[in-house]
Amino acid sequence: MRSGIHPVSRPVVFRDSAADTAFLTTSTARSARTIEWADGNTYPLIDVEISSASHPFYTGNTRVVDTAGRVERFERRYGRTS
Repeated sequence: MRSGIHPVSRPVVFRDSAADTAFLTTSTARSARTIEWADGNTYPLIDVEISSASHPFYTGNTRVVDTAGRVERFERRYGRTS
């Protein structure tokens, strides 16, 4: 393989804000924020909104997400056709 064309893979912490969990894994993603992990080392931190700890497919929990009544607002605006 040619050298210098692949990004560097290093340990990174991904923190799921929905489930209040964090995962230490390897990634090529960059971040200016850091966090001190349980082993005493400091790693880059990337906040994510959803991961396997909070996604309904992996947890088995179903959630209905209808922010601000989008369906009702659409039906009000354009009317229901039969």
